[in-house]
Amino acid sequence: MNALAIDGDLVTRTLGGFLADEIGKFGFRRAVVGLSGGVDSSLATCLAAQALGPESVTAILMPYRTSSPESAADAALLVQQLGVAHEVIEITAQVEAYFERFPDADHTRRGNKMARERMTILYDRSVVHGAIVVGTSNKTEALLGYTTLWGDMACGVNPLGDLYKTQVRQLARHVGVPERIVAKNPTADLWPGQTDEGELGFTYADVDQVLFALVDERRSVEELVAAGADEAFVGRVYELMRNAQYKRRLPIVAKISHRSLDRDFRYSRDWGR
Repeated sequence: MNALAIDGDLVTRTLGGFLADEIGKFGFRRAVVGLSGGVDSSLATCLAAQALGPESVTAILMPYRTSSPESAADAALLVQQLGVAHEVIEITAQVEAYFERFPDADHTRRGNKMARERMTILYDRSVVHGAIVVGTSNKTEALLGYTTLWGDMACGVNPLGDLYKTQVRQLARHVGVPERIVAKNPTADLWPGQTDEGELGFTYADVDQVLFALVDERRSVEELVAAGADEAFVGRVYELMRNAQYKRRLPIVAKISHRSLDRDFRYSRDWGR
């Protein structure tokens, strides 16, 4: 039995209900989603369209000068399939203007800048449309820290955050995301030829098995190694997960009062309603 297998109908209903309910509690009826043409953003757009209706969703396409034409074509295909509104907003000029001052910037700095520029655009367009930003980050990326703080991690509500990458692919197929999007190599499309798995040095299929054992089953590194897992691989995954903890929570507040905000002043998000 595959421990990562999901019930597509059940998860689709659950996430659709989650989006409709939570977005409504925030006082919104519309959503904007950053659509790259990848499987995560495509699934998030599908779920938002199903939950709110396609007329209430705007997909924002934000290419950079080195972005793959294939990604743009895949995003356009999904927009047409779903019938959602869309906008194309180039980020090249604003990113290049900044890095003219820092020409020695490496891929990491440039990639982080692109991710954060895209998020500022999403939040600006969310004001224009009276909408909430729907997130597209999955559980694998968040656990590994393979994501940009205040960039692609930022959002008002995230339907994918408890789905591993392999589960995202399962659900994407279930809801009808085009197979060419689901099956292609995952990439943040930050520079030509870049792929997620190439950067990470392992496949999502392999790492999801380890993450599921460590997180969902609460097994230790030692237990996995004793069961036959590669010690170096499991150790690296554990270190990545531990070192990325700061990305998965709000900034820590220094406590000096009796009711500090992240410890004692704890109410549900919709308290008082």
